[in-house]
Amino acid sequence: MKNPAAFKSLALPAALVAVAVFFAVREPAFLGARNLTQLLIEFAMVGTLALGMFLIILTGNIDLSVGSGVGLIGGVAAVLITGQGWPAGGALVAGLAAAVALWTLMGALIVKQHIPSFIITLGGLLIFKGLFWLVIESATVPVSRGDEDNAYSLLTTYYLPGAAGLGLALAASLLVWIFSLRARAARRAAGLPDTPWRESAADPATVTVLLFVVTLVCNRFRGVPLALVILGAVTALVYFLTRHTPFGRYLYAIGGNEEAARLSGIRVDRVLIGAFAFMGAMVAVTGFMTTAYSGASTTTVGELMELDAIAACVIGGTALKGGRGTVWGVLLGALIMTVLLNGMTLLAVTPEMKFIARGAVLALAVWLDVKLGRA
Repeated sequence: MKNPAAFKSLALPAALVAVAVFFAVREPAFLGARNLTQLLIEFAMVGTLALGMFLIILTGNIDLSVGSGVGLIGGVAAVLITGQGWPAGGALVAGLAAAVALWTLMGALIVKQHIPSFIITLGGLLIFKGLFWLVIESATVPVSRGDEDNAYSLLTTYYLPGAAGLGLALAASLLVWIFSLRARAARRAAGLPDTPWRESAADPATVTVLLFVVTLVCNRFRGVPLALVILGAVTALVYFLTRHTPFGRYLYAIGGNEEAARLSGIRVDRVLIGAFAFMGAMVAVTGFMTTAYSGASTTTVGELMELDAIAACVIGGTALKGGRGTVWGVLLGALIMTVLLNGMTLLAVTPEMKFIARGAVLALAVWLDVKLGRA
């Protein structure tokens, strides 16, 4: 394979189109505005968790505990609201703080005690699962006390009005173009070779088209879902961190060669703990959205989401050894996973076949990562 990067850049969109066409042919409702909007809500949940996992994998580590954490943090917030009478806002803040503290602790154990992340997070998977079931007492806990307090459920049931959605798409597009032009100006000021205008405009133009297409599709149903707005904010934050801050450059450097990063003066331990703390925040946000989408906290919330997040990263070109990957690749991988799961649900595929399909996709993604890494 002479040009693995070019192959992957073409293969991923082609794979997404192929999967979508297959489900659209088998079930016409797949392309309906209602299903596409619900698909985007599901994509927001998978994508948010995958973006957190992206920062972990960039450093050459991995986190197997996030699925259990999604259930635990969402369950804690639900119990605080329905069982303890907390306002939804306070419960969500408490859940977020707990998640950041737990993942900061795991990150500290990994870097200070020199324990492989695989082992620590595998232990976390089991511990968080047990704590989750204890917190909800293995029962079904609703996310609100009733119509008078439904702020939690609004995370996945609120839709921006049509005009507001279009306005937000326009504002986001303008920001994308502004940052693109600033990056082009910065390259010119630094004396670097200037890329042809046609090439530099391709990415912001693509993003602009996608933003308005998605908005118009959602407006055919109820409007742009709040969950998708949250994913957009998380995407912008992660993109800024990885492309425009020393922290992001350090993540790539650590994944490329941790020893060289230490010798160059990078405070590797602090960066790794910071990546895990950010992962905790993404687990909390995903936990809130997933539990709200389910309408209640149950023992199955978050199940196997760690595999979907890892698969999204690897499908999107993030190297399991670290040091390579992009935000847009992760989002594309997450979208492929979401389309696959949504389509199988529409076709009433049995749970057994869903497990097989998810496992096959994960295995194929890792195989591609190995093959492209050697090319």
